[in-house]
Amino acid sequence: MIVNMHEAKTHLSKYVEKALAGEEVILARVGEPVAAPVPL
Repeated sequence: MIVNMHEAKTHLSKYVEKALAGEEVILARVGEPVAAPVPL
């Protein structure tokens, strides 16, 4: 799943939970992938 930065900032805990559940979450800026949160 690709999420833009504004959406990620607004719903950060939701995307962290998805990453913890094993779902791939990619953060994008202006449509360009820039980061991917991963569980520690």
